[in-house]
Amino acid sequence: MRKTLCTIALTGLLGLGMTAFAQDQSTTPPPMHGPHGQMMNPDKQLEHLTKTLSLTSDQQTQIKPILENQQQQMMQLHEDQSLSRDDKMAKAKSLHADTTSKIEAVLTPDQKQKYEAMQQQMQERMQQRMQGGAGTPPPAQPQQ
Repeated sequence: MRKTLCTIALTGLLGLGMTAFAQDQSTTPPPMHGPHGQMMNPDKQLEHLTKTLSLTSDQQTQIKPILENQQQQMMQLHEDQSLSRDDKMAKAKSLHADTTSKIEAVLTPDQKQKYEAMQQQMQERMQQRMQGGAGTPPPAQPQQ
């Protein structure tokens, strides 16, 4: 059961990594999952990226289908009972890398730099959680 939960959590984190953390260290980033572990939908992801990277309306129009496609593929991957845990993890990583490269192609050099920093922070946090930090609750978010 624990392995299944870890697989689901890691798959969600990999799939939604681009929304994980803002560049600004002074604010707490929004959660990637809503109540009950629901993944953030493409609209919320796009809203977060727009705010964090100052996306133009043209960039938003280009990125939204990328996020929607990723969500659809992640759901299919999650539902596929024929794949082993390791195969699912490998496919999730591949899907995340593909999505990241497609999004980066739409960004300006400055936005791309911020986005890559977001990705690095997300990766570091995920590694911390996998090394035993999973039991630590995330910091409380300030009320806006």
